[in-house]
Amino acid sequence: MYRRNFNDFQEDHGAEDIYSKPVRAGKRTYFFDVKATKGRKDFYLTITESKRHNNPDGSFTFDKHKIFLYKEDFEKFKEGLDEVVEYIKNDCFGGEIPQRPEEENK
Repeated sequence: MYRRNFNDFQEDHGAEDIYSKPVRAGKRTYFFDVKATKGRKDFYLTITESKRHNNPDGSFTFDKHKIFLYKEDFEKFKEGLDEVVEYIKNDCFGGEIPQRPEEENK
């Protein structure tokens, strides 16, 4: 199955990088990227999860998963995320989410 990469999307749609916020979390890095459409007529958010995998030959690759979030969905997305985080925090962990040991956060 052919999978288009994000560079193809940018070239096809004239997307422009505006702002990026990387968040390192253990073996994963999350990227929150603000993009502008051609002519900066509209803006959207991409959220990318990147996880490093070591290959047997000593090299490494990154698995990336990306979602596109459009402005009309920001509030509903945030509400849903907040709700499930609160559910996990309160109903699964009794009020406090355990933190990773410090060495895993590097």
